[in-house]
Amino acid sequence: MAGDSVILRRMNAGDVDGVCLIEERVFPSPWSRQSFVEEMHNDLAVYIVAESQGRIAGYIGAWHVLDEGHITNLAVDTHWRRQGLGRRLLETMETLLRKEGIERITLEVRVSNDSALSLYRRQGYRERGLRKRYYQDNGEDAYIMWKHMKGETP
Repeated sequence: MAGDSVILRRMNAGDVDGVCLIEERVFPSPWSRQSFVEEMHNDLAVYIVAESQGRIAGYIGAWHVLDEGHITNLAVDTHWRRQGLGRRLLETMETLLRKEGIERITLEVRVSNDSALSLYRRQGYRERGLRKRYYQDNGEDAYIMWKHMKGETP
């Protein structure tokens, strides 16, 4: 990967436009710019961006509530895919959440998103439920996935 040229850091207000560009390229129902601006002021939210040569290559967001984390979104720009950046973002977020006392992390993922499912499974997430018709754009189901940070089965 051209990973040496990528830095991972906390997202700031100046990153929102770059994050929104990726959001619009990657997701059929992208979050609005205002949603990301509001997340920047959400005390429960943490966002990390991957930056290369002044451009956002990917990002991950999570909420932390008590001892649980919830991955809200993870996206890698199309020309950065299959280079390990999604894994790096996820591992960085997990490390940060672990330091904040998070014991379990959950997320939802489209049942048809094979590449995301493969990543999450490799990183130790397991399907523990199904949200019927979770995605508003097409009514697709979502797997609910969980990972215990100490390795035990949720």
